[in-house]
Amino acid sequence: MSYIVTEDGVRLHYRTAGSGPDTVVVPNAIYLYDQFQTLAHGRTLIFFDMRNRGQSDSISDPAKLSRGIHHDVDDIETVRRHFGVDRVDLIGHSYLALVAILYAMRYPEHVNRIVQIGPPSPFFGKQYPPDQMCADAVLGDVWGQLGELQKQRESTDPIEFCRKWWAIMLRMFVADGAGVSKIADWGFCDFPNERNFMGHFMGNILPSLQALTFMPEDFAKVTAPVLTIHGRKDRNSPYGGGMEWSSLLPHARLVTVENGAHVPWIEAPEMVFGEIERFYGR
Repeated sequence: MSYIVTEDGVRLHYRTAGSGPDTVVVPNAIYLYDQFQTLAHGRTLIFFDMRNRGQSDSISDPAKLSRGIHHDVDDIETVRRHFGVDRVDLIGHSYLALVAILYAMRYPEHVNRIVQIGPPSPFFGKQYPPDQMCADAVLGDVWGQLGELQKQRESTDPIEFCRKWWAIMLRMFVADGAGVSKIADWGFCDFPNERNFMGHFMGNILPSLQALTFMPEDFAKVTAPVLTIHGRKDRNSPYGGGMEWSSLLPHARLVTVENGAHVPWIEAPEMVFGEIERFYGR
């Protein structure tokens, strides 16, 4: 396996696809590599797992995790420098879609274009009108089942518990329950980092998201074109958040996947990858 070592000594696992002149950096190699390598024609894609995720190093030192998403911003810059690329495109899904914007705010001179897929709201916890968020019966049912499963955590094998947890959670990711079978083999439970991800998310990622405060001048720093792709039935990240990103960023455009949820490229692959290709000018 191939690794990049950060300044604080963390090994980040990475994989590449393609060999074209444009370089695209994609965090979350663990589940994005298989589908997104279809974009490698004519460009070089660098997929990597963030620290304490996927096949990157497991971290026990709290100081190397305490800054949450700001570590992820730093690690994108480490990846860019490692490959000696002056300007990169970024593709970010879920909270990594917000991380991509933070990177562009800090390093605008190194960003060509950004694709956001299912980003969380720029204003943590904001409540949107009912037609801009999907609070349906599935959402309540999933949280109820996860609450019951949590009572079994101490008495259940960690891998078995993880598989049960994801069997419930994946219903949140797709608009139609039949789509769960398309993402059931992503292998989260095969890696210790992913089995333990919720502890890292709740202890480090979530507090760093909650602490963000954006001002109008922050959005103005993002000079790169942004394509925001959002499923209208996204239960994880409200569709209203995607609308807001596209209105607040100076060069952003929103693409709505009407019958898509949190992983719209699974439910509408031709539309999603077609829009990305058009955004890249090919």
